[in-house]
Amino acid sequence: MTALGTQVAIVGAGPAGLLLSHLLAEAGIESVILDRRSREDIETTIRAGILEQGTVEVLAAIPGSRVHEVGRRHDGIELRFAGEGHRIDFPGLAGRSVWLYPQHEALKDLVAARLAAGQDIRFETAVAAAEGPDAATPVVHATGADGEALRVEADFVVGADGSHSTVRAQVDGGHDAGFFREYPFAWFGILCEAPPSAEELIYSRSDRGFALISQRSPSVQRMYFQCDPGADATAPTDAEIWETLQDRVEGVTLHEGPIIKRDVLRFRSFVAGRMRRGRMAIVGDAAHTVPPTGAKGMNLAVADVLLLADALDELLNKGSATAIDTFGERASHRIWKAQHFSWWMTSMLHAMPDDSGFDSRRQLGELRSVVESRAGSTYLAEAYTGWPF
Repeated sequence: MTALGTQVAIVGAGPAGLLLSHLLAEAGIESVILDRRSREDIETTIRAGILEQGTVEVLAAIPGSRVHEVGRRHDGIELRFAGEGHRIDFPGLAGRSVWLYPQHEALKDLVAARLAAGQDIRFETAVAAAEGPDAATPVVHATGADGEALRVEADFVVGADGSHSTVRAQVDGGHDAGFFREYPFAWFGILCEAPPSAEELIYSRSDRGFALISQRSPSVQRMYFQCDPGADATAPTDAEIWETLQDRVEGVTLHEGPIIKRDVLRFRSFVAGRMRRGRMAIVGDAAHTVPPTGAKGMNLAVADVLLLADALDELLNKGSATAIDTFGERASHRIWKAQHFSWWMTSMLHAMPDDSGFDSRRQLGELRSVVESRAGSTYLAEAYTGWPF
């Protein structure tokens, strides 16, 4: 067995864990990152990447960040319903924008920056358990890439290890604790080789279900349509997929191309009952998940990390527990605002299985209330582009 000591043990080399290690290093705090995935897996797993302006500002300050070179600023989105499009002007309404920067690209930047700074990142290291949240030095038990047992003792342990977090069991009592919402639909997602069908994202509501027309690069696009949660991603032909997408964005001609990836994304909302216990905390998807409609996932993780990094600075460098004692409560304010916004966008745009004629017409009335009201459009713009950190 290999024994290792550090100030902060971070489980998870995703955006939250890597950013936290960077901010801790700036405060002179040593950390070790453990992740079961290889570096290649981390850098090539494609996920969405709509970043709030505040998130972009945080990432842009990290050496080597390409967010302004590779990422593309979007100044609005289009809400489409009843065959018409309605643009929400972000700068005009909220004075902010968002950036389309896929998460795996941000991870490439973060991994490279941390390794260049000498960060100890243990790839292909499977964490079996974390224990001792109420002890002075909690412990993480893992198995390294070489198959040897690893014991990490730390002054503090952070779970940034996603929705199947190992650390969460110690902080919040396991996977059955917290607050849940399951949605009666999913998204059928595709990656296709084609030029963009629109300059900005299109959120389209139809009686047949929702569709999202997004982008990834000048030659690869990401699109989704509402489907049954039990849908088989391999079942429809490419032609059937394009027919479904085109049917749900009436008035827009999509640029079709070879479909290179397809998947079904289940919709769930989750918030842990607590985010910190003793000398352990959870952040990002380990602490909460949101439907992707509101584009809040990675942005919430960054918000969590900013609060936790400051709290750990006070605890480990200044001996004050005030900030860490209130970390969960302060983080929850933004989390629940984001949960509401994500739920609101989802419920406003998707067809529910038991919708009546009343429900469909009420939904159209809600959409018109948003696009025909500066106040309604401003709320959407402010929430989508992100509240100040």
